[in-house]
Amino acid sequence: MNKKDLKELLENLYLKYKNKNSSKDPVWILHRFSDEKDIEIAGLITSCYAYGQVDQINIFILKFLKNINFKVHEFTSNYSEHKDKKYLNNLYYRFNTEEDMSLLLLNIKSILDEFKSLKGLFADFYQDTHVNILPSLKIFTSELNKVERKNTNYKYLIPLTENNSACKRLNLYLRWMVRKDEIDTGIWKDKIDKSKLIMPVDTHIYRVSQKLKLIKRKSCDMKFAVELTERLKSFDAADPVKYDFALCHFGIDKVVL
Repeated sequence: MNKKDLKELLENLYLKYKNKNSSKDPVWILHRFSDEKDIEIAGLITSCYAYGQVDQINIFILKFLKNINFKVHEFTSNYSEHKDKKYLNNLYYRFNTEEDMSLLLLNIKSILDEFKSLKGLFADFYQDTHVNILPSLKIFTSELNKVERKNTNYKYLIPLTENNSACKRLNLYLRWMVRKDEIDTGIWKDKIDKSKLIMPVDTHIYRVSQKLKLIKRKSCDMKFAVELTERLKSFDAADPVKYDFALCHFGIDKVVL
């Protein structure tokens, strides 16, 4: 497939999948909120658990949100294990336990205490002169791992960039926060340039990228994500990550070329 045909395919996929009724996706949970303080925290928690079947992800996140009456910022900014862990009882998702959720809440609270918001932390270390958001993401993941305990699967929720993880779910979160269209909330767009985002790469994106011959690299890691992003910039330099939602659901729906 030549570059012109490939660009046309990508643009058509973007237009097909960008509307709310195009598919199931955890991102629609964020559209329940109007306050940016709630959106950014609900977005991070949702993205951390965005692995496995979409229906199960949504059930789990909605259960948590109902437990706290959808008061995400209020609950998290005041979270205390002593008085509030009862709201996490039996809140298991696959191999992540209520202990992992508690650690996530404690780390988010620590950031809110110091930086006032998650955006405040990320923006403090972001620079337009950076090639991409990777330097800021490194600080972000480090801050989200400040409170840690042994014998948990917490690091699966918040992997460290120095391990060369593709950090799919964190890059997904940043897409939700920075881009603005019918899908993504764009509540951080005044601080972060969307052209600096990195593609969230999972098995669906990996397979589709290989099938479309977008990239030759075999290892599904951060280098793959960065190289794929650079390739997609040849189709839209200002917004390469806009193709993520379409490519992901293209893979999930097993569309035949």
